[in-house]
Amino acid sequence: MHHENHYTNRTNWLRAAVLGANDGILSTTSLVIGVAAADASRHSITLAALAGLVAGACSMAAGEYVSVSSQTDVETADLKREKKELEDNHQQELEELAGIYEKRGLDEDLAMKVAQQLMDHNALEAHAHDELGINDMTKPNPLQAAMASAASFISGGILPLLVAVLAPLKGMVFYQYAFAILFLAISGTMAAKMGGSNISKAVARICFWGTVAMFITAAVGYIFGVKTS
Repeated sequence: MHHENHYTNRTNWLRAAVLGANDGILSTTSLVIGVAAADASRHSITLAALAGLVAGACSMAAGEYVSVSSQTDVETADLKREKKELEDNHQQELEELAGIYEKRGLDEDLAMKVAQQLMDHNALEAHAHDELGINDMTKPNPLQAAMASAASFISGGILPLLVAVLAPLKGMVFYQYAFAILFLAISGTMAAKMGGSNISKAVARICFWGTVAMFITAAVGYIFGVKTS
């Protein structure tokens, strides 16, 4: 039996994991770079990294939960409306579903037969999948998405925190940038492999925009920073 590898079933959790990890690396590093560029002490740098890690993880979790919950509410409302339409206008809904299959290439008779059989099996499921684009594979889970985002943010953000603790204070900006690019490249490579996409393009994209973000933050630190004794 021929076996094919598909990656669309990984879309939801992969998006949350990659976004969280990259945001953890980039936002925490940028914060540390901004503070270090102001010539701050190690205590201030480490505290900034820790605060950024905790705040970022909570923000990612809350934001993802609210976002996915809103999406779930919309889908639930659509399903309720569709269920009522099936009860009130069954024949019209049958013809609508058959029309969808005709647009996909089936002839009129076959499209009607397919639509009838699917609606006899589970009318709401058929319309949810083919009319609304809702299915079990893409249906989001708010709590799962929130936990994944928080965990992935922490997994990314803890890396610049360790650099802040262990790297020499002199040249902290350079060390933070160098390790952040390395971490982002690794993250981009892993995401591309799991998603089956082009590795070079993924790495180049995240490293370029990461550099832009860190450069801007460093500039802010240098411009507005206050020298410490």
